Amino acid sequence: MRPRVVRAIAAAVALFATATACGSSGGGDGRGAQDAAKAAPAGGFPVKVADCAGRETTIAKAPARIVTSNAAALEMLLQLGTGDRLIGTGFPPGKGTLPADLAERGGKVPVLGDRTVPKEKLLGSGADLYVDTFSAMPMMGGGATGPTEEEFTAAGIQHVFLLSTACAGTPKAAKAPRTDLAEVENDIRRLGAVTGTAARAEELVTGMEQRIGEVRAALAAVPDGQRPSYFVFDFDAGTKQPTAVCGRQVANAVITLAGARNVFADCDADFKPGSWEDVIAKNPDWIQLAVRNRGTEEATRKAFDDAEAFLRSFPATQGLKAVQEGHFVRIGSEVTTIAGVRNADAVRQIAATVHPDLVKGGQ
Repeated sequence: MRPRVVRAIAAAVALFATATACGSSGGGDGRGAQDAAKAAPAGGFPVKVADCAGRETTIAKAPARIVTSNAAALEMLLQLGTGDRLIGTGFPPGKGTLPADLAERGGKVPVLGDRTVPKEKLLGSGADLYVDTFSAMPMMGGGATGPTEEEFTAAGIQHVFLLSTACAGTPKAAKAPRTDLAEVENDIRRLGAVTGTAARAEELVTGMEQRIGEVRAALAAVPDGQRPSYFVFDFDAGTKQPTAVCGRQVANAVITLAGARNVFADCDADFKPGSWEDVIAKNPDWIQLAVRNRGTEEATRKAFDDAEAFLRSFPATQGLKAVQEGHFVRIGSEVTTIAGVRNADAVRQIAATVHPDLVKGGQ
């Protein structure tokens, strides 16, 4: 992985969660859907779930003490109502990043590591389940630097993954762009099965599908060629060299479902270092000012203002169509590039901004 991509991903993860994606929802081998089905047997337990390589783990009973690698898994588990079983996390959510109804409970989860959870601390945590968002990303705590499967077993910890966030760097990752949120929904179902909260998981997925379905119906008559082009400007990753949000990133699915066309959908990666020349050549109709929550509404608004001011003053971007027309989308990075229930809300918000006559309830 090249330094620029590492820096862009690290910036996102340090403040909230990893932003990688497993692209099977966009035309892959379909294993995610099959795995979700296996993870929900009629009797509840045992539950079988697979990792990115297809290796299965059998969960005999609902876990009582759960550690998460970062705030992506943490938020999903809070949404599922398992907050009382969370005993630790790495990469904790920054102030203001969790939804208001989850913030208090999420703030009580012990932080075992500001970044990755140290190996010894994880193995000695007393957890019986570790939910891993990283897998094939050694730089983020998976693979080479994390415990081995033998060490997890010896510590009595079962190790499961969020496939929608852990698989992008693996050989089985789909090459086609992600165009739906099926893998995110499958992860919610898998965690529901693993934690004994399958009914709540289905409720969350049903809500996501309903919100997305409403947008899809509203945009059904808009031909692909008339859907506006869209660039995600990751302001927090730096301004010297822009980062391309590519087709395998979950944001590509969010943008597509919202009725827009990601200008970097054709790059076969999740993130990729780009150049301002690339952005100029694409000349997007809309630019998302992707900033991470600063903890207060005022501070976050200032970050959006700063991102917009940069694009308006930077010689390379002053003449872009989106800049000239003031076509800026102010949506936080967390709900766009990080897998979770709120991806469906981002779909609606983007759609209502770029198609205000067809979809209501935008910014």
